[in-house]
Amino acid sequence: MPRKIRQLVADLERAGFVASPGGKGSHRKFRHARLPGAVMLSGHDGDDAKHYQEKQVRNAIHEASQ
Repeated sequence: MPRKIRQLVADLERAGFVASPGGKGSHRKFRHARLPGAVMLSGHDGDDAKHYQEKQVRNAIHEASQ
């Protein structure tokens, strides 16, 4: 069963990412002080996360922790 978008957001916030302005509609942008770019998540909190979104969040958290 796929994870929910709210779980990905919680993982990002727990890893030190903060929501920054930008994004339209259901798109949200998260930044981390150690990473030059941003992570964009699309979808509402109750939506199922796509496999590529889970991978993107996992890779961003891994890069920020190094």
